[in-house]
Amino acid sequence: MAKGLIGKKLGCTQLFKPDGGTIPVTVIQAGPCRVTAKRTKEKEGYDAIQLGFEVKKPVRVRKPEQGEAKKSGGTVFRRKKEFKVEDPGAYQVGQDLSVAIFAEGDRVKVTGRSIGKGFQGVIKRFHHHGGPESHGSMFNRAPGSIGCSAYPSRVIKGRGLPGHMGNRQVTTRNLVVIKIRPEDNLLLIKGAVPGPRSGFVWIEKLEQGN
Repeated sequence: MAKGLIGKKLGCTQLFKPDGGTIPVTVIQAGPCRVTAKRTKEKEGYDAIQLGFEVKKPVRVRKPEQGEAKKSGGTVFRRKKEFKVEDPGAYQVGQDLSVAIFAEGDRVKVTGRSIGKGFQGVIKRFHHHGGPESHGSMFNRAPGSIGCSAYPSRVIKGRGLPGHMGNRQVTTRNLVVIKIRPEDNLLLIKGAVPGPRSGFVWIEKLEQGN
């Protein structure tokens, strides 16, 4: 059984429990994903299947992509991702996988690209307190001294400095699948998921002990 799917984050909402309490959930459109290729240990050195999600507009398809897509039915997808499986022979190229591979109560990890926040200073990026705001202060939001004097006469690795913030791959583990709506290809996962609305994510089922 495949352990993951590619999806799209649709937004956040809440579900009501019988006692009146609420559960915050993130709604993800997970699949349907098509098997576009298989990787075997004999040929590539590992066992996996490649999945495609969301059909690409024909006007945006390049000729090399058309040639590659002929093996899986001629459809070109916007996103592709490989997922490790124990037996690639159990899958057929062109086969579609849906949210049915998950069950309510499953623990999953979700990987996405965090929202980019551009170039930020140390106060926003690392929650530094900053300097005094009184009249005549020249410190304010500056990072302050960053290096050492006589020894070791350099900036220590890992020092928080201004720079680009966000827009990096983030994985959140041990999220719980609260509800599945197979007719709409929706997963409702408890808690927050990395990335903006309409951002692509991939969801992988966690085995016990992971």
